[in-house]
Amino acid sequence: MFTSRLIASTVLGCATLGAMLPPQAAQAAAPAKASAVNATELARWQKTAQRVTIMRDKWGIPHIFGKSDADAVFGMLYAQAEDDFNRVELNYINAMGRLAEVEGEKEIWRDLRMKMYIQPEAMKAKYAASPEWLQALMVAFADGLNFYLHTHPEVKPKLITHFEPWMALAFSEGSIGGDIESIDLKQLQAFYGKRNEVALLESVGNRFDLALADNSKGFDAEPTGSNGFAIAPKLSASGHPLLLINPHTSFYFRPEIHVVSDEGLNAYGAVTWGQFFVYQGFNERAGWMHTSGGGDVIDEYLETVFEKNGKYFYKYGNEERPMRAVPITLPYKTADGGMASKTVTAYFTHHGPVVREADGKWVSVKMMDEPMKALTQSYTRTKAKNYAAFYKAMELRTNSSNNTVYADADGNIAYFHGNFIPKRDARFDWARPVDGSNPATEWKGLHDIKETITLFNPASGYISNTNNWPFSASGASSPKLKDYPAYMWSLPENARGIHAMRVLKDAKDLTLDSLIATAYDSYLTAFEPLVPALVKDWEALPESDPLKARLAEQVAALRGWDLRFATSSVPTSLAVYWGQDMVAHAAARARAAGRPAVDFVTESLSAQERLDSLARASDKLKADFGTWQTPWGEINRFQRISGAVDQKYDDAKPSYPVAFTSAVWGSLASFGMVAKQTTKRIYGDRGNSFVAVVEFGPRVRAKSILAGGESGDPKSAHFNDQGEMYSRGEFKDVLFYKEDIEKQLERKYHPGA
Repeated sequence: MFTSRLIASTVLGCATLGAMLPPQAAQAAAPAKASAVNATELARWQKTAQRVTIMRDKWGIPHIFGKSDADAVFGMLYAQAEDDFNRVELNYINAMGRLAEVEGEKEIWRDLRMKMYIQPEAMKAKYAASPEWLQALMVAFADGLNFYLHTHPEVKPKLITHFEPWMALAFSEGSIGGDIESIDLKQLQAFYGKRNEVALLESVGNRFDLALADNSKGFDAEPTGSNGFAIAPKLSASGHPLLLINPHTSFYFRPEIHVVSDEGLNAYGAVTWGQFFVYQGFNERAGWMHTSGGGDVIDEYLETVFEKNGKYFYKYGNEERPMRAVPITLPYKTADGGMASKTVTAYFTHHGPVVREADGKWVSVKMMDEPMKALTQSYTRTKAKNYAAFYKAMELRTNSSNNTVYADADGNIAYFHGNFIPKRDARFDWARPVDGSNPATEWKGLHDIKETITLFNPASGYISNTNNWPFSASGASSPKLKDYPAYMWSLPENARGIHAMRVLKDAKDLTLDSLIATAYDSYLTAFEPLVPALVKDWEALPESDPLKARLAEQVAALRGWDLRFATSSVPTSLAVYWGQDMVAHAAARARAAGRPAVDFVTESLSAQERLDSLARASDKLKADFGTWQTPWGEINRFQRISGAVDQKYDDAKPSYPVAFTSAVWGSLASFGMVAKQTTKRIYGDRGNSFVAVVEFGPRVRAKSILAGGESGDPKSAHFNDQGEMYSRGEFKDVLFYKEDIEKQLERKYHPGA
């Protein structure tokens, strides 16, 4: 789906209106003022609120109980706004292509990218065409947020003062990176900026996109993705299936929530801010975990374009088709706090929008564009109580950017590698742009689920995915590479995948606690080939080489290391800094070779390069911490001191030591730093975020942990009440049943009370 993820920067205050704006831009960029509430609307909100009860447990987790599904959705959005309205609003500002209105001109290309797909009138038409039950949920979504704003006049929105039901269709799939973010902003700017003679005050940054790296410290881009494990009854101690839910996202990207109705809704898990469905979680009978990186779902087409009588055309077979030219107005906040706008003429072929130019050809992009179906699937799977019902939801085939790991109380475990997979002519290389003028490159419908890469109750008794390929998902029971076209999978094996295979291969008698221990296993697979190679390099040095004596202690420390992380481990610190230095110095060559940086370092660096990197890593540790012999827990820390979306870190302020490392090194539990580093210590802000383990039996048992806490308000007791537990990998018991919630209840109320 073309929806986008929660953006990762602080949004500035809304600007005043500049006189130069045309009426359309003026309306879009008007200052955020409270919307008038009519009596009929208010009466509807108040009546709904009385049918909703929010129970906050001792962790501040909201358990929402409503008479109908729509009532529950109303309470769910109200509760989310209580916990962090800023993030809710920010998601919709971004999803509707209005970020520049609050952040300034530098974001107009991000807005253009969104507005190529999200147009209010089109979304309103899709809302009108939606079934009544889905319309009711969308109305409840908007009502819950609007009632929150009405009852909290002290909250000043940056831009959106009144939410409308159709807006839910602009953000209908909950993954951290929607398909649209595959469109490169710098290339988009290069194409349309030059063509429309638009000059920016700042170049486009990559703060919001997936490939985030802190080059100032030489770190590699932090991996994106997640881990999902499903365990069959025969491998569990209780004889009941188990599920690991372990998304690796930006911290605070999703809160933990429980939503229940008298119409059969009973979903617990992680919800992306502002959405009305549990994205990764479970109900009393089934659970689902999404991991990124399924099949190839986006294609680029090389369009042969020519101009005739001042208009653009493109070749398609024997035809000359006119380009569709669409003027898109992009309001933005100016440097002096006023407002201005630019209008860009965007071009479209029947494949999709033109997003860049390559070798004299215009490049258009084709991707899934089914927001109503996507929202339907996102919601209905949360109510599926068995495999047949879940499969029926999957048959909508609109979960475009994810794999799904599944388990249920009937003892079934299953895996879907992707869901939306277009049928294509296998003669073409779909990993590269194809000839748009050739009708043979058209999609030929979608593959049925039975034609895609799936697993159901494999003989091995387990399923795993770590954003790797599916051909190691279940040991000897895994799907076979030769049986599927190349476009059905998009990512190779990775260090976490190898790690997962090892810890699950001989697993038995698993419990919730031992599954947690498995998911936090401390071995760092990526260093397995690197350390022996380094030792060999050092041993081959002549005694006269200055590095022989200089690195003797460091090599001895790594030679004796068991390749396991620990807060007390000095070799972990040395290895991570050594690895980071190698990646930083080899990154350009790795990109040129089209190889992941860590793989390139493992396979292509010379002995001298490895030794020189170790020397530089030692020097850096000494410069920052006084000695290279610094325990890992002194360096790797969890800190939450601000409610801002753009987190800032401070070595002088309190933090907790964290043992697990970035997923780059094969750590299943992931803890990496994406923010631009201005500190000496590493402060994780991406990786393990919401994590849960679930056992499905006659009664659901589950444990979970959330990075920091439920609330985004630093004044709240639940801002960081899980922070220390998170840093230790210690989980809390999930309170799933009302009687258990009552025993550990903090507050019980109706929205607006």
